[in-house]
Amino acid sequence: MRSFNILVSAQAASALQPGLAALPDSSRYKLVQFEQADESQLRQIDIALVSRDITGTSTKHVLDDFTARYYDAMRNAPRLEWVHIHSAGLDRPIFIELRGRGVQVSPSSGVNARSVAHTVAAGVLALNRRFPRIMRQQARHTWRTLATSTQPADLDGQTAVIVGWGPIGRLIGEFLTSLGLRIIVARHSGEPVPQAMATVAYRDLDSVLPRADWLILACPLTDATKRLIGPDALAALPADANLVNVSRGEVVAEQALIDALRSGQLAGAFLDVFEQEPLPPDSPLWDMENVIVSPHSAGHAAGNYQRVIDLFLEKLKDRP
Repeated sequence: MRSFNILVSAQAASALQPGLAALPDSSRYKLVQFEQADESQLRQIDIALVSRDITGTSTKHVLDDFTARYYDAMRNAPRLEWVHIHSAGLDRPIFIELRGRGVQVSPSSGVNARSVAHTVAAGVLALNRRFPRIMRQQARHTWRTLATSTQPADLDGQTAVIVGWGPIGRLIGEFLTSLGLRIIVARHSGEPVPQAMATVAYRDLDSVLPRADWLILACPLTDATKRLIGPDALAALPADANLVNVSRGEVVAEQALIDALRSGQLAGAFLDVFEQEPLPPDSPLWDMENVIVSPHSAGHAAGNYQRVIDLFLEKLKDRP
């Protein structure tokens, strides 16, 4: 029976050891701690786990030194056959590169779905209840109640178009329905979703946008979804619609979004992802009173680390 050298961080090694020891064939697996490994050991790895502490504060655009060195270790490992990552998305350049050379790269799809769905619900409620305005008034010590301005519309009976129907999209649909919203779903296949008023394929998204009070983006970044939301899609939305993006920044044409927010074509936005991350300091999105900027944090939760470890162990057990 084959044995495997598994590249991990010191933190992941500590979290993995109890579960690994419980496997009936635990002797097959040797953990190689990146912080202590020499070049010879790194070249012998067969499997790598990219846990949250590996990516840290890095983005797919800007890498810190530790992340870059870990990526290089995977890049320079000739025996590497499988990489498991803590996130649901596979669009970081290193993962595209590894897949291109035949390495299996598996995501932790669903691990953070509940956290992301909670964030979407919070974003919808915050925009609907005018929290950005209220918090800016607090910073200025200004007392101006919602009764003195256009009052928030009732959420009951509003319509949310949810783009993406994976584990995250399905939970978002569940949460928004519980808040009284009706849902329309856009998904890759276009296969009908029973609880939705309508279901369309991505290519037919524009046909349902005029019905959207909320446009919720929770889809993966693919050829079909890149810049899916451009000037035409934004123009198709009602003027009082809001956008929530927890997918990838490249799903939206960002300058078109900025223009729509400035002109009032779009009422507001909760944005967790951006075309360039970190969001540049000179981006106008930072200072827009109808925008909530979140630093790609929608899926973060204390329990995610162990959930990723557990999922990795499950997948490890199934390897021949």
